[in-house]
Amino acid sequence: MQIASLMEILPQNFSVVDREMVMRAYNFADEMHAGQKRVSGEPYVSHCVAVAGILAEMQVTPTIVIAALLHDTVEDTRATPADIQKAFGDEVAKLVEGVTKLTNLPRVSRGDQHNGSAASADDPPEELPPMAAKMKRRDLANETLRKVFLAMGDDIRVVLIKLADRLHNMRTLGYMSEAKRQRIAQETMDIFAPLANRLGIWQIKWELEDLAFRYLNPEKYREIAENLAERRQDREGMIQKIIDNLQAVLARNEIKAEISGRPKHIYSIYKKMVEKGKPFEMVRDLRAFRCIVNDIPACYAALGVIHTTWRPIPQEFDDYIAAPKDNFYQSLHTAVIYDDGKPLEVQIRTVEMHQNAEFGIAAHWRYKERGHRDELYEQRINWFRRIMEWRQEIEDAQEFVDSMKSDVFQDRVYVFTPRGDIIDMPAGSTPIDFAYHVHTEIGNRCRGAKVNGKLVTLDYELKTGDQVEILAAKQGGPSRDWLNPSLGLVKTQRARSKIRAWFKRQDRDLNLVQGKAMLEKELRRLGMNDFAVETLAKDFEFRSLDDLYVAIGTGDVGLGRIVNRLIEDAAPKDLALFPLTPREAKPGDGGVTVLGLKGLLTTMARCCNPAPGDPIVGYITRGRGATIHRQDCPNILRMKDRERMIKVTWGEAHQVYPVSVAIKAYDRAGLMNDISLIIGNENVNLIDIDIKVAQNLASILMVLEVSDISQLSRVLSRIENLPNVMEAHRQHPG
Repeated sequence: MQIASLMEILPQNFSVVDREMVMRAYNFADEMHAGQKRVSGEPYVSHCVAVAGILAEMQVTPTIVIAALLHDTVEDTRATPADIQKAFGDEVAKLVEGVTKLTNLPRVSRGDQHNGSAASADDPPEELPPMAAKMKRRDLANETLRKVFLAMGDDIRVVLIKLADRLHNMRTLGYMSEAKRQRIAQETMDIFAPLANRLGIWQIKWELEDLAFRYLNPEKYREIAENLAERRQDREGMIQKIIDNLQAVLARNEIKAEISGRPKHIYSIYKKMVEKGKPFEMVRDLRAFRCIVNDIPACYAALGVIHTTWRPIPQEFDDYIAAPKDNFYQSLHTAVIYDDGKPLEVQIRTVEMHQNAEFGIAAHWRYKERGHRDELYEQRINWFRRIMEWRQEIEDAQEFVDSMKSDVFQDRVYVFTPRGDIIDMPAGSTPIDFAYHVHTEIGNRCRGAKVNGKLVTLDYELKTGDQVEILAAKQGGPSRDWLNPSLGLVKTQRARSKIRAWFKRQDRDLNLVQGKAMLEKELRRLGMNDFAVETLAKDFEFRSLDDLYVAIGTGDVGLGRIVNRLIEDAAPKDLALFPLTPREAKPGDGGVTVLGLKGLLTTMARCCNPAPGDPIVGYITRGRGATIHRQDCPNILRMKDRERMIKVTWGEAHQVYPVSVAIKAYDRAGLMNDISLIIGNENVNLIDIDIKVAQNLASILMVLEVSDISQLSRVLSRIENLPNVMEAHRQHPG
């Protein structure tokens, strides 16, 4: 973008003085960045102008646009914060300094596309071994992301500039190397798109998702884009007819409305394909429209007219006006069967709701008069400060970023306390997570839970509408088992952090003894008693083995991390305990892979009975996913509906190792059924079993085919957690 284009798109309410300040900021940035180039070969200042342009289109204040033009000057040029302050004032200097603090560590998070820039997090020192270099890059990236999130509580405008910066870098990501494209795109999908969503900035959110998806799954992106392009002309004519019809129906009922076709974005189409297990051809009929009216009563009036004109689809109505989403989004959503017998999605909202939906927290700065109090903005800021409150104490950057991913960016469930208060929790949360959300002490003393008046296990996943009552002891503390990820007892980082904090307050000697016992038990269970644990202390950069034991006892180093390190250090032969050779699983073991689409149900056609290795093709059957046929199957050759055929391949072959497992338990009804369920859920093959029961004690010896130590550890942990099971461990041969 050129400066002339930026000046043209500046909001109309910018005064002459504001425009002069924007031009001054451009001249300053142009002088400071003189001679610097992007990877594309363009002058570096073009990036600064583009970032300012993205924000100007959102119609933010002059201060934000000026700070966007200057956002890289302190970081990449000889300019100092004092220079910015002298030339543009305290507020601009504060914003530029805020963005600089966010970006002065790794360029992996910036994706800044400097050409010939100094060594950065993308390029760790040559002398570091590959694993250390990878961890160094990850730590630097996480530290920067931690600063991004913490900055939200201080000044949200800093994060707006950061999001615009990321959006322009994603638009020009094609000039980067393949490895950097993948890394930056994945980070965008994991962190920045959900961040834009949490801020309610739909415009930036959908574009970041589409751009990241383009690099993460280029084949599927291209396929959907080409399908959309082929049908664009027909679709545009159809959409205009529906808009005219909706307009006429509402006008007859004296409802003034502005109606537009709501664009379906490529990543949202892909997600719908995955959720519904259907190819593009079977989701293309989803038409979406937006109806903008004057006030809230008109929203419900329009809804009534639409529902009386066309038949509503059950379970497809959502009232986000009465019950807004947790990012303060408001709208009425419904879906009806249109005249042509196909579904039609409609969103109904007011002009203010539309601005808040499109621009989120940035809508606060659109056309706002000085001194005007914006209650919605204050609610958003207070909400952000609440979610950041306990995270201020987390010093480990990886833990911090994990907590944001698990606790803030995930989908939400809404549950009730016994008194009827609504608690907003991440999807997948358990009663222990709920207990710690209510109060730390209740979490520490949690011993059981009732959901909707019935006792449930502590690994129960809470659902929207559940009423949760925690059964707590009068005194006591959490169990170390709660930190074992294989058991699924705790899902949120908030609860994990509080559990670890409780153990850290315990006596060092107690943590040392407990940590040593936990590590020895895990190694014994995995049949690795002779493993040199001293090497683990060095791997995790502890001065002594005792320090490692203490870290395990407090939960700072989880057994999951230990197992992952064992996988790196252990040779595959460590798994093959039997005189059997590791076998390569048949391709069919992993099912059939539908190209570009995961999670689609597949069944084998009985007419031709395809076997692994045969050339195959998929045929979409309504309600039954894809049926897999041989390519030379007579039934397939006779099919006329070619659009329902999809490309499929046999799943990738993988190596598995036979491992002997011994289980000791008090016999009870259903014991083997529970063990079989765990083995089946982990997709582990059981190839041999021997059961002996004497005096109510069951000794079970089984041979499982596992892919690695991590999978074995997970299976053993879950089996050992079953009622009546005393121990489950790997059996040494002989």
